[in-house]
Amino acid sequence: MKKIITFSILLLAISANSQEKVENQKKEWKKNGNITFLVNQSSFSNWIAGGDNTVSGNLGLNYDFNYVNGDLTWDNKLIFAYGINNVKGTGSRKTDDKFEFNSLVGKKATGKWSYSFYVNFKTQLTNGYDYSQTPKEKTSAFLAPGYLSFGPGMLWKKSDSFKMNFSPLASKLTIVSDEFSGKYGTDIGKNTRYELGFNASLNHKTTLMENVTMENIVNFYSNYLENPLNLDVDYQLNFVMQINKYLSTNLNFHTIVDDNATSKIQFKEVFGLGVNYLF
Repeated sequence: MKKIITFSILLLAISANSQEKVENQKKEWKKNGNITFLVNQSSFSNWIAGGDNTVSGNLGLNYDFNYVNGDLTWDNKLIFAYGINNVKGTGSRKTDDKFEFNSLVGKKATGKWSYSFYVNFKTQLTNGYDYSQTPKEKTSAFLAPGYLSFGPGMLWKKSDSFKMNFSPLASKLTIVSDEFSGKYGTDIGKNTRYELGFNASLNHKTTLMENVTMENIVNFYSNYLENPLNLDVDYQLNFVMQINKYLSTNLNFHTIVDDNATSKIQFKEVFGLGVNYLF
């Protein structure tokens, strides 16, 4: 009898331990990201070919924090970038300014598909100027514009590094200050613009070779309420070439197509060697 009781207690202990492992597998936070600081400096003295002394720096953060609880997933991404350049004779100018937060909740439906709800918010932190105008023209500020989009949809997720989300009923809110009323698609005298449309997004991160990673972040939006064939496109391509634990070469391409902001295609490229801290 004692042996049976002892064996039963042992089975219960093993079962409890196994159950605990299963629960720990079902409930889990996964966090990873990197902080990058790129710097570039040029100095001239009696240089006949000419040139202006310059110094520039770029600070960036790309952070993912994802949660799993059984058949429920919650993926979050924070992107921040700020750069400044100082050229002798012209002073300091902003070269990069971005703040973006993405949050995506999924409830497993079948296979790799889940019912989903997404939220995306993006803006810039400081004033932006068009220096081709004399005097310089202010073109943006904090929350001017600011973009907030959200909506239900379907998520296809192969892994944390490869997922696509489709939202056929996505709301998009453009926010501006009084100073920019009438711009970025808003009506004169209004501070907001509401759109209802279709949103599709893709996030794919892969290792091309040892110490070289590539990340694609793509977002498409079509407004049902006005010119639905005019797609808004936001595409980011990031390369990180890790030299050692702290040094890396970083290359970032960013393209935006948005008729409400400008009729031209917006394009930005940032390249540099700097300190890269992974966590």
